[in-house]
Amino acid sequence: MRGGAKIGLVGGVFAVVVGGVGYGAYNVWTGLNSTGGSGSGDDSNTTQAAPARTGPPSDDEISATAKDFLAAWAAGDADKASQLTNNAVDSQPLLAGYRTDAHVSKVTLTPGAVNGATVPYTVKATISYDGKTKPWSYSSSLTVVRGLTTGKALVDWKPSVIHPDLKKGETIRTGEAASAQIKAVDRNGTELTKEKYPSLGPVLDTLRERYGNKAGGKPGIETDIEGAASADASADSTPARTLVVLSKGKPALLHTTLDAGVQAAAETAVKQFSESSVAAVSASTGEIRAIANHRADAFNAATQGKLAPGSTMKIMTAAMLINNGLASENSSILCPVSVMWHSQTFHNLNNFSIPGGTLATSFARSCNTAFIKPLGRFSDRHLDPDTALPSTAQKYFGIGKTWNVGIPSFDGSVPQTTGPNTAAAMIGQGLVQMNPLNMASVTATARNGTFHQPIIVPKSLLDGDRATAQSLPYNTAQQLRDMMHTTATASYGTGTVAMSSVGGYKGAKTGSAEVDQQGKSNSWFTGFSDDLAAAAVVQSGGHGGDAAGPVVAAVLRAG
Repeated sequence: MRGGAKIGLVGGVFAVVVGGVGYGAYNVWTGLNSTGGSGSGDDSNTTQAAPARTGPPSDDEISATAKDFLAAWAAGDADKASQLTNNAVDSQPLLAGYRTDAHVSKVTLTPGAVNGATVPYTVKATISYDGKTKPWSYSSSLTVVRGLTTGKALVDWKPSVIHPDLKKGETIRTGEAASAQIKAVDRNGTELTKEKYPSLGPVLDTLRERYGNKAGGKPGIETDIEGAASADASADSTPARTLVVLSKGKPALLHTTLDAGVQAAAETAVKQFSESSVAAVSASTGEIRAIANHRADAFNAATQGKLAPGSTMKIMTAAMLINNGLASENSSILCPVSVMWHSQTFHNLNNFSIPGGTLATSFARSCNTAFIKPLGRFSDRHLDPDTALPSTAQKYFGIGKTWNVGIPSFDGSVPQTTGPNTAAAMIGQGLVQMNPLNMASVTATARNGTFHQPIIVPKSLLDGDRATAQSLPYNTAQQLRDMMHTTATASYGTGTVAMSSVGGYKGAKTGSAEVDQQGKSNSWFTGFSDDLAAAAVVQSGGHGGDAAGPVVAAVLRAG
């Protein structure tokens, strides 16, 4: 649908106002001279008046292309606007949908100062739907590039040209929301908002999508970014993200298991390091107390990440060794500089060794070889080294089962392995994959003795059953707690420095996970204080106690 357009100056810069003025009286279509496109925008001009230009677009070309594109977009002429991009096929539906799907009835586009080939601009629009109108304003930008075949200056098409939060496969639509808004509160009744707790943005969006209607709400009229289906089946579809609320409907009151104080501490803690994530759970119930991420991609790695957990895995490895009579916390265990398994050599950090050490000292100092060397004794006890650890992880810690958390989650993976990967799994490398929620749950199981599957909403709201596991043998659980306590308090414990400010009965385990072609290892740390368990990862953070350790300590102090 074509509307009128008025071209003028707003604040000294070019602007286009869509309204009732006749568009045909103004010539804004100066950037294209052909009868139509061939689908790409790049090859749409068949006239060969001059050789195609090469090199970066000039300042004049950048300004003219941006002006023409914004003019056509504001006028509601999606065909012309799309032909001024280098991808008419993808851009045309979104540009057309700005009117037909988003129901934008009027828009003013105001370019800012050109920065190289990038032109920032502000958008002031009016959305009209079913007799309701609402103003809408935001900022975005476009970049002008040289067309590969025609040599024309064209807008480099990305969905963010339409709106900075729009991603490939997503659309902007106005209408009755698919789900009611929610007023999410923590376990004490404190309201949880995206503005106060930014990391909860995707979590709150998912909670609304799943439980807004179920918890008694009534949908309103909104302008939303509708998500595309994820390629990862475990991630579910991306929930809608609200841009404008034309009418609220009836928000649903949704109780969560989160703790506002712990969440606030988690939000602050992850900001210390880029690419960091943390999760905290109650050891006695599995209720999630906090989820926070500080990442460039806004991905909820705290619950959906898939990374090797490094030596934090030794909690489950120790449980497997103790359960099968291969070691106990005070038994002697060799910790040589290196050990070989299936022709692959494994080393300790900085090639240290522990003469005459025990399992407890090897655990506290994070000796890799002490946890790999017992593989040589498995046949004596008729154990299969390739299945013993996966079996322990699933049987007692719920890792490998399907969790029903209330939000999308990756539930950990300790697969059967062969050859060197079996030894690597013992120290949290190779094919083992975890995220902070998984490791916080592992720590909670060690602290409590029984696995309680993490949840973020009341059990009554969950569809289906939660995962369960057998309780750890009492003696095994006690030894795990003892060794984690030593790691957090002994002078030689790798977690002692980070946990020094944490009170209560406490325990910890550090981890440094090496990643191929990554110069610095991922920093892992998990710990507990009384009933609260937390785990964190800082990608490329180095030693576990250096980066992830302070994040976990800050969260535990708040609990």
